[in-house]
Amino acid sequence: MSDGKRALIVGAGAGLSASVARKLADRGWRVELSARNTDKLAGLAGEIDAGVHACDASDPAAVARLFETLDADGAPDFVLFNPSNRVRGPVTEIAPADVLKALEISAFGGFLVAQQAARRMIDAGGGAIFFTGASASVKGYPNSSSFAMNKFALRGLAQSLARELQPKNIHITHFVIDGGIAADHRDGRQNTADAPDRFLEPDAIAETYIAVLDQRRSAWTWEVALRPWVETF
Repeated sequence: MSDGKRALIVGAGAGLSASVARKLADRGWRVELSARNTDKLAGLAGEIDAGVHACDASDPAAVARLFETLDADGAPDFVLFNPSNRVRGPVTEIAPADVLKALEISAFGGFLVAQQAARRMIDAGGGAIFFTGASASVKGYPNSSSFAMNKFALRGLAQSLARELQPKNIHITHFVIDGGIAADHRDGRQNTADAPDRFLEPDAIAETYIAVLDQRRSAWTWEVALRPWVETF
């Protein structure tokens, strides 16, 4: 894809989504950032001259308004869905209401964003929609039943959409982030000299997102799994 395009990142924050946003901006893309809490986006938005939009990805009306706000400039060329919510604990103890809310954010939100994006991209003749998954997208862990439900559902959505929308020139890709992501703002999430590659670096992950975005449609990828070479699980 060439410069001058428009991207929307839903669930934007300081980690992976910020790395993707910077790489797109470096190419001359106009980037729109969306999150429930937009205060955290002020620095990034100023750095890359991005638009900022408050949106609860689990709310159908809010997601529709988000896309309607952008309609004046046409359909986005690329949409990245990053929101995620995790409920930890034994299946016998976690609160059903918390599990439902997590599903609404992590899985139902993916459907809502994809639906609005697809409607516009079909009319525009093409585009790309990417979903960020996790280890739990393909394997469930103890005390993580809710998270596995969320991520399995998002992966299923992506796989179905790839078959439905790629023939309409819309590139769908699901990314299995199979390991922890390094985060300078979180204690214990930094790579160190003793373990330089313990966590996936956001910029390294973003490089793969951009490489997939650049793929020619005769050989599109629908899923990529990324894991640090020292990962043990």
